[in-house]
Amino acid sequence: MLSRLGALLQEAVGAREPSIDLLQAFVEHWKGITHYYIESTDESTPAKKTDIPWRLKQMLDILVYEEQQQAAAGEAGPCLEYLLQHKILETLCTLGKAEYPPGMRQQVFQFFSKVLAQVQHPLLHYLSVHRPVQKLLRLGGTASGSVTEKEEVQFTTVLCSKIQQDPELLAYILEGKKIVGRKKACGEPTALPKDTTSHGDKDCSHDGAPARPQLDGESFGAQALNSHMPAETEELDGGTTESNLITSLLGLCQSKKSRVALKAQENLLLLVSMASPAAATYLVQSSACCPAIVRHLCQLYRSMPVFLDPADIAALEGISWRLPSAPSDEASFPGKEALAAFLGWFDYCDHLVTEAHTVVADALAKAVAENFFVETLQPQLLHVSEQSILTSTALLTAMLRQLRSPALLREAVAFLLGTDQQPEAPGNNPHTLYAHLIGHCDHLSDEISITTLRLFEELLQKPHEGIIRSLVLRNLEGRPYVAWGSPEPESYEDTLDLEEDPYFTDSFLDSGFQPRAKPRLAPATSYDGKTAVTEIVNSFLCLVPEEAKTSAFLEETGYDTYVHDAYGLFQECSSRVASWGWPLTPTPLDPHEPERPFFEGHFLRVLFDRMSRILDQPYSLNLQVTSVLSRLALFPHPHIHEYLLDPYISLAPGCRSLFSVLVRVIGDLMQRIQRVPQFPGKLLLVRKQLTGQAPGEQLDHQTLLQGVVVLEEFCKELAAIAFVKFPPHDPRQNVSPAPEGQV
Repeated sequence: MLSRLGALLQEAVGAREPSIDLLQAFVEHWKGITHYYIESTDESTPAKKTDIPWRLKQMLDILVYEEQQQAAAGEAGPCLEYLLQHKILETLCTLGKAEYPPGMRQQVFQFFSKVLAQVQHPLLHYLSVHRPVQKLLRLGGTASGSVTEKEEVQFTTVLCSKIQQDPELLAYILEGKKIVGRKKACGEPTALPKDTTSHGDKDCSHDGAPARPQLDGESFGAQALNSHMPAETEELDGGTTESNLITSLLGLCQSKKSRVALKAQENLLLLVSMASPAAATYLVQSSACCPAIVRHLCQLYRSMPVFLDPADIAALEGISWRLPSAPSDEASFPGKEALAAFLGWFDYCDHLVTEAHTVVADALAKAVAENFFVETLQPQLLHVSEQSILTSTALLTAMLRQLRSPALLREAVAFLLGTDQQPEAPGNNPHTLYAHLIGHCDHLSDEISITTLRLFEELLQKPHEGIIRSLVLRNLEGRPYVAWGSPEPESYEDTLDLEEDPYFTDSFLDSGFQPRAKPRLAPATSYDGKTAVTEIVNSFLCLVPEEAKTSAFLEETGYDTYVHDAYGLFQECSSRVASWGWPLTPTPLDPHEPERPFFEGHFLRVLFDRMSRILDQPYSLNLQVTSVLSRLALFPHPHIHEYLLDPYISLAPGCRSLFSVLVRVIGDLMQRIQRVPQFPGKLLLVRKQLTGQAPGEQLDHQTLLQGVVVLEEFCKELAAIAFVKFPPHDPRQNVSPAPEGQV
């Protein structure tokens, strides 16, 4: 026992004796630095060629060694006390601002970073450390391309790491001079209550406390300072520009050096993702974090040229905040770099919202919605200029494509579609932007229509139930499209009410439009297994008459390929909506429910109108219209399935369904065929042109012929979707495998 006590005493003595030598060495190195400014007259020698870097390193090593020796005591050693008491960090910060000798600012940033990172004592709680840290933050990030960017980002990395370890530091670091000013005005101690050091009576934690007698060289005198430094270096707090850790990080995020920008973005992400509710609340309520992030997004948007081609925007995929630049081997176009920078920052905002604390995520998402979506983007979407509409719509589509965060998606959906969930009426005035976008789908400019339809197609692929509900489902609730008290259909023609359709005259039926095989009698709302789905599939496959079909004459992929593709897309869609709690069967019709007129909604109305003009529209527009309708048909909601894919439902008076629209198109087609000479040959030639098997020479009735080709393929696609959704009463389970041959 005695021998153990003796050993402990020897260790204590051994730890205490060299501390005197350490302090002398520490002071000598600091005196060496101060003497340089007193004695040197050469202002052109870079700092790295003087002994300043070596002396700073020695001072750092002494601090680290001293702390290791006194680890058991948990107190600040004499060298650290000297550093704090004599405001060495403040003096170094002043030297860094003066940039004398040249490159001194880099040395100061490095020294600060290493001291804060390697000294484990809670230094940031002391005013003599906190204040120079704030000053150093204001020195950095002031100009893009600064030579100290690398050192600045290392410094902010250390600060963020310290805040992550102790989230309570966030407010103290971000407040900067404001909290210091309040403490000094109120006479409060300038160290946080958390300070647990045992030497609180010493002036290392109080700027106003008496100092020890100064050693020679501790102060280099007013003349030496004035001869090398600008007048304003005495006090860096005099400026009115607010600058702190957030603004420094945002400035570094804009660096042209990709590694610096990436590290700064990672540091900012670390700050917003802290789990402390108090820190998150402070970040939102008492800092400019969210507005500043969105402000930069708006600046990048405005910096893009207005003449961007929608095709170029759509082709620029895979832009990530971690790698904002597109691969160098891709074809370049004017404005590509600005576009990549904007999409990269938007992806970063989306990532911030995804990873941030809920409080910060919601605030940042709302800031994006209010300051970017509404104030910046919406005027472009509502603009009368065709170029503004095209560019802004294509950019919005690109943003939706890479949007992943639920909070930001929620704000985007409310921005685009509004929040009204009541059934639409033909004459009502929907959400302003929504009404304009719907109108753009049927615009005089085919390019605007195509670009806007792409936006809706992208929207339909996002995991948000409000999208499909706003666009379609709210109008199908209660199934008002079904005729009340209608008898079961007795034949295929009765189901379609052909005799009441003006297209289906006797001369039209005599012209050759007859179903290849009459489906057997089927109930309007229920099906009997495989037989029923076969009839539905055949209804679509047989809809286009034989004289208007050409795919059989060419060795092309047919219905089987559509089934394979539809199967994968349906599985993906079903997985996306699985958590939405959709019913498995259609809502039973309530005979006591008052009958209400059915309106398919503005979205389906414009799609059906476009589909009815498929024979008169450009090929690219037809492809986009059918693509959106196919996306809709994939949704495994029983009402969507019934309304879009059931040829047998008995429609209420004045209602139309997708199948009834197609029937009318076929009726129009059969009348036009008789007026086109050599129709079969021309149709086959157009199909070859579209598949690249024949030269693309201009033909008479080319738009009509291309429309017929799209119509045939669309009917096969709908048949394939109906097949993979079997059985209709439970489309999310027990899906039959893709067949090898035609049904």
